[in-house]
Amino acid sequence: MRIGHGYDAHRLVAGRALYIGGIEIPHEKGLLGHSDADVLLHALMDAILGAAALGDIGTHFPPSDMNYKGIRSTRLLKRVMELIGEKGYKICNVDMTVIAQKPKLSPYIESMRQCIAEHLQVGLDAVSVKATTTEGMGFTGREEGIAAVAVCLLDQK
Repeated sequence: MRIGHGYDAHRLVAGRALYIGGIEIPHEKGLLGHSDADVLLHALMDAILGAAALGDIGTHFPPSDMNYKGIRSTRLLKRVMELIGEKGYKICNVDMTVIAQKPKLSPYIESMRQCIAEHLQVGLDAVSVKATTTEGMGFTGREEGIAAVAVCLLDQK
């Protein structure tokens, strides 16, 4: 068994859709990034890649590559799953936390879990998504951005 950890953060800006956990969430701002900037999926992909000792998402999907400009992170996650499959690994479970002052994410947690479980090809009970605030502290508390952390446990197929 192998464990991996991932972290990501993106700035909130006007004029972009907000994607977290593979779903679009209504909000007046979205996350700035080369792709759709889905902070939760980015942290998750880094955790998966780290567990398999395959580097990070910047290595596989560099922001200098225009093929990834505006791409949905669910498509990148599909490729990450192919990479770990080629190495003979499967997902046991994942645990993730989104750190955001706003928007309130609790109404969307189950949809995120379902989307992620589908893309990871695991049961819903293998996917944990949580959300928290920082009580107004730091860049997330000032609503300047959103961060996420993830851990992933892999096993041999």
